[in-house]
Amino acid sequence: MPDTRVQAAIDHWAPRFIAMGVDYNDFARTTARIERWEEWLGAWTAVAEEHLELAADAEAAGRRRSSGEAYLHAAVCLHFGKFVWVLDAAAHRAATERSIAALAKAHSFLDPTAERIEAPLGAGTLAGNLRRPGSPRRPPLVLLIPGLDSTKEEFFHWENAFLARGMATLSIDGPGQGETGFRLPIRHDYEVAVAAMLDALGARDDVDLEHVGAAGLSLGGYYAPRAAAFERRIRAVAGISGPYSFGELWDDLPPLTREAFTVKSGARDERDARERAHALSLAGVLEAVTQPALFVTGGLDRIIPWRQTARAANETRNGSFVLYERGTHVCSNLPYRYRPLVADWMRDQLSGSDA
Repeated sequence: MPDTRVQAAIDHWAPRFIAMGVDYNDFARTTARIERWEEWLGAWTAVAEEHLELAADAEAAGRRRSSGEAYLHAAVCLHFGKFVWVLDAAAHRAATERSIAALAKAHSFLDPTAERIEAPLGAGTLAGNLRRPGSPRRPPLVLLIPGLDSTKEEFFHWENAFLARGMATLSIDGPGQGETGFRLPIRHDYEVAVAAMLDALGARDDVDLEHVGAAGLSLGGYYAPRAAAFERRIRAVAGISGPYSFGELWDDLPPLTREAFTVKSGARDERDARERAHALSLAGVLEAVTQPALFVTGGLDRIIPWRQTARAANETRNGSFVLYERGTHVCSNLPYRYRPLVADWMRDQLSGSDA
């Protein structure tokens, strides 16, 4: 019988895992054999090893697409193995690095144009994955912003929704996220990370930096509107299941979420983390968001109550609000609804095209 943490991870994030690329059969058989939270990362690493073996066999046989798909499966298994799992910093880091490497191999076979982008920020370095559609030559660009413990390695399938509509994507690890989080803790002023990444692209002529959008998931649904308030190069912004005030939610957040925030924010303890969480608030910020803004959430969200996202929409001058009553956190049980909605909306804001 699974312990409370294992059961909480299953209850809160099963749709998220599957929507982002974990095979349902892998999810069912793996979680069925995990009884203690301490076993979580090891169990998912074992599944990733199976996919890495398949990838190597396919690569040796010259089956590039099969190899790429297997590497992608391995990347998301490694990522979700250490998702909100902060029991062992060294093991967490090793899984992160292996996930990055697996996705790089997947890109080499599934999208050879994918490119790593880096930008300095303070004592650390931001990292992102840039992907471009086949046409147009200078497509609009959408920054994809992760949440508390999501990373750019999670976004391959979400990126595809924008790429298929003629937009480039830059999925980024900002402060406290993925590999960037090894040097830089969470910070409330995420616009500094967005500005640094856009600066890193400044000399390029293969993306249209006059037409830039930003879309964030979960805590990224706070980061994206916050960035839009201060970074005028963002022309349109979308937040999915984002909080209005993360600190207001602290006592009702899942324990795993609080633990992850404590570590990723560099807090001394949970009391310190609670204080830091209160800095992540859109109060007094949204009045500066003049760009078109879309806010989407689910009525069954048990992590970020839908009214938090609705409040953000209501306080944004050009804000639109969409509530999927049956949607869970990030509407992960309804990816076929929220992804086309957000991607179509973003395309319309950035290009006005009906293509």
